[in-house]
Amino acid sequence: MHSFSRPGNRIQAIPDWNRRLDIIARNAPKWDIGFLSGIPSWVQLMIEKVIAYNKLDNIHEIWPNLQVFVHGGIAFEPHRKAFDALMMRPMIYIDTYLASEGYIAFQNRPETRSMALILNNGIFHEFIPFNEQNFTPEGILKGKPDALTVENIEENVEYAPVISTCAGSWRYLIGDTVRFTDSERKELIITGRTKHFLSVTGEHLSVDNMNQGITLVQDDLNVDVKEFTVAAVLTPAGFAHRWYIGCDPSVDAQVFSQLLDKRLRELNDDYATERDNVLRTPQVEVVPPQVFLEYMKKLGKVGGQAKFPRVMKKDQFTEWEAFVMTKTQKA
Repeated sequence: MHSFSRPGNRIQAIPDWNRRLDIIARNAPKWDIGFLSGIPSWVQLMIEKVIAYNKLDNIHEIWPNLQVFVHGGIAFEPHRKAFDALMMRPMIYIDTYLASEGYIAFQNRPETRSMALILNNGIFHEFIPFNEQNFTPEGILKGKPDALTVENIEENVEYAPVISTCAGSWRYLIGDTVRFTDSERKELIITGRTKHFLSVTGEHLSVDNMNQGITLVQDDLNVDVKEFTVAAVLTPAGFAHRWYIGCDPSVDAQVFSQLLDKRLRELNDDYATERDNVLRTPQVEVVPPQVFLEYMKKLGKVGGQAKFPRVMKKDQFTEWEAFVMTKTQKA
């Protein structure tokens, strides 16, 4: 049977990600690609590989009919500028919200970046307000809090989705946090993970805040941040957030820190309050993006389904920092 998708099962089955990319880049001129789907960070790497291998200025030189990129898994906004730079003309970007348990939401209107909740796909949705009353500082559910059905949700409140499915999942807390932007249309955005947020002093910094802050600083400095991660650290002066930014190493880390702090203050009132009192200035380390890829390779998580953690806990962050030191220390 003729397949309408590329690169096809044989190439997709190659376990070595780098070898798979090489083969895709070699075969790219043979294919007429109009539609891409995947996790933004990995699709960006693939496009960059195709452009470099075939000595192109942009991907439309080899795939002139490319019009749509359907993405999911991580926030797209920090990658939007980099994607636009790889294209010759504007693309249609469509966000999706998928989990192993089912297809939850998708962007169905071009004028919004929110996604419409799918209400007729074998999933019963409930939402627990994501607050200190219902969750511990580590993001663990407290007791048996009340869960709201979809007709009772409110806009601009963070919720932890709970799903029951016809496949057998029963009141399963999927670990994400969402915020509804339109209660009538049941449109939402993903704001982070129940266990991936920073609030060591009450700053309540969500992954959505982080993504927005990084996106704004990219525009401020005209740089491309390919990856980032952050953790709370205890310094002699008190708690601070330590960021690792994967971009051009020539970027001034102190300037990046100042701009990021400014943007996060604008995005989050709690963060601004804590920064004026007990939370110290953010620490920023700029490292080559390749270091992030090599760390994922070390973990055995290279490929289109792997996501670099945006927020790290103490043990993982200690391991990450030791790894970074081995990759960046001068001989």
